[in-house]
Amino acid sequence: MADYHWPPTDKCNLIGRRISRLDGPWKSSGRIKYSYDVNRPNMLHGKMVFSPYAHAKVVSIDTSAAEKMPGVKAVEIMTEPGKEVFWEGHEVVAVAAETEEQARDAARAIQVRYEKLPHLVSDAAPDKAGEHTKQLAEQTDGNPDQMLQQAEVVSEGEYGSPVITHCCLEAHGQVAEWDGDELTLYASTQNVSGIPGELAKANIVTSADKVRVLTPVMGGGFGSKFGADTWGLACARLAKKAGRPVKMMLERDQELMAAGARPSMYAKVKVGAKKDGTLVGWQSESWGTGGPDAQGGAPNLPYVVRIPDRRVKHTAVLTNIGPSRAWRAPNHPQMCVITMSALDDLAAKLAMDPVDLLQKNIQMTGQLSKTYSTELDKASELMDWKKKWHPRGDKTPGPIKKGMGVSIHTWGGAGHPSNCNCAIQPDGSVSVSLGSQDLGTGTRTVIGIIAAETMGLPLEAVKVNIGDSKYPADGASGGSTTVGGVSSSTRRAATAALNQLLEKVAPSLSVKPEELEAVDGEIRVKGNPNKAISWKQACAKLGTSPITGVGQRQRGNDDLISSGVGGAQMAEVSVDTETGIVHVDKLVAVQDCGLIIDLKTAESQVYGACIMGVTYSLFEEKLMDEQTGRCLNADLEFYKLAGIDDFGDIVVHMMTGPGFDERGVIGLGEPPVISPGAAISNAVANAIGVRVPTIPLTPDKVLAALEQKGAVA
Repeated sequence: MADYHWPPTDKCNLIGRRISRLDGPWKSSGRIKYSYDVNRPNMLHGKMVFSPYAHAKVVSIDTSAAEKMPGVKAVEIMTEPGKEVFWEGHEVVAVAAETEEQARDAARAIQVRYEKLPHLVSDAAPDKAGEHTKQLAEQTDGNPDQMLQQAEVVSEGEYGSPVITHCCLEAHGQVAEWDGDELTLYASTQNVSGIPGELAKANIVTSADKVRVLTPVMGGGFGSKFGADTWGLACARLAKKAGRPVKMMLERDQELMAAGARPSMYAKVKVGAKKDGTLVGWQSESWGTGGPDAQGGAPNLPYVVRIPDRRVKHTAVLTNIGPSRAWRAPNHPQMCVITMSALDDLAAKLAMDPVDLLQKNIQMTGQLSKTYSTELDKASELMDWKKKWHPRGDKTPGPIKKGMGVSIHTWGGAGHPSNCNCAIQPDGSVSVSLGSQDLGTGTRTVIGIIAAETMGLPLEAVKVNIGDSKYPADGASGGSTTVGGVSSSTRRAATAALNQLLEKVAPSLSVKPEELEAVDGEIRVKGNPNKAISWKQACAKLGTSPITGVGQRQRGNDDLISSGVGGAQMAEVSVDTETGIVHVDKLVAVQDCGLIIDLKTAESQVYGACIMGVTYSLFEEKLMDEQTGRCLNADLEFYKLAGIDDFGDIVVHMMTGPGFDERGVIGLGEPPVISPGAAISNAVANAIGVRVPTIPLTPDKVLAALEQKGAVA
């Protein structure tokens, strides 16, 4: 019988190879339909009225004029009079009409009276935020005061990251269509299997099985698309009222104002060491905003490097900037910038190579210490670190200064609960079905590879069915949990189906089922490849009854997957000291993630994370007007993302082979996005000889740091 455990990678035909995405041709040719592309017969268009104020009470809503306008078919109040709105862009009313233009006109005609309330939209420190604070954590381990007092070298600094948004290429939204009491949602979501329950909880349907969610592909979520959202619920209600399908997708300004953001995080840090670089003490006071509530939680500082003697305090600043949502590795990029910047400044004060400082204290990273050490060595080799690195401040003539920076990071990545059905038909066709979703990461391809490898078939012989809530339930795609969950359930389902087939075939080959294996499109006797029948011949023995194998990944121990990864990144930058412009010349990313199913899509994940990292390091910030409480850059003209000319080479190296493969599958989506901010910030400090305290490393900040350096000098 077939064993569900992973085969050795040198025995695999597909697992661990570079394989192109199954949906690549559909996407590149425009054949596949995103939620934005769905246009149902007789469909209406939905638009919303958003609060123009950062904080206000809704006094009254008058929809009468809008309801009489041409084309208007339904109106839904989302925030009742008497309730408060907590950010500019807070949803108040939704309207459905025959055309987008009519829906927009109707939204403008709705009269909402507000009572303005005090707001706070600045990323203020706790001592300047007044009553808008909530202390989340304060902890002391060991004796940090004594250790910092005894430290031979102490470095102090302030570091941080502002509020940024997810800026998904495909905005949030859906098409809602009723058929009697059954609802179909064509939703851009990270949670195909979970949305039906949310609709039932909101009493829009009587039970979750009345909802079908379809998401064959989606254009990015990064942690912001787990729920149906207020607009998803309103869209379903509008469609019910109108008796027609309704399409309601957010526009770009609404996306940036209301669809979630990554919380800010700042810290004042004091860190001490012996002259040989041994870290002895840490003290930090951190703060940040997750919007109007204390979303985001307290950071775990220092990050990765666990200095035994430490005192940490964190305060949440409650603001009206907008709602926070999980953003690719929640809290980790912010904690990484704070910690790695502080350690880099300490290394500069010690006149020590920061890589040597990390290696000196590598045991403080815990169980992954050996991995980090190996990754730092590999990254140094790929970056030619020892040759290129110089003490802080590029002394070469001319305005362009070069610098190098380093960072390390971690993530969990355990698989989520997952269910999979694998069917083998009498004609030889194979399909796997599960209610997962592919956010653009290659999930569909990974599932196909595992099923095909298990069956000994080519990838094109397997049909992968995902993106439909009617398939067996699967977890939401968040926390880098998808690949572990679907890998385990798919492997188990495919093995179960194959073993049923082997039992059917065994008598015809005069052997026991456990003596058979599926290899290269054949069912053959182990050790006797001449005694075999083709896959199609084997499946023909099923008669008219297909086989279905069921696989499940439950929470708890699973010997096909594990969790806990480390990564190291190095950045090389050029800084124009006359203009303040930073260019990332090279970014090296070394990453482990256990057993790699598809090396091509794994590397693609890291490339994408690095580009995203360059973007938040150099450009991204949600800019707010403190007086009006409004977002100043809710568009793609001024909410700038990295272009192709903003970075140079990205070099990716995946840690594979002994010591890594046997750990099983571990998630990869989040870890490589964590370190770019820290590595690039450290590289800029190395280039210009002074720390730019916060990211993004915009020209004005670089010039201000240089000016301050000159004034001090």
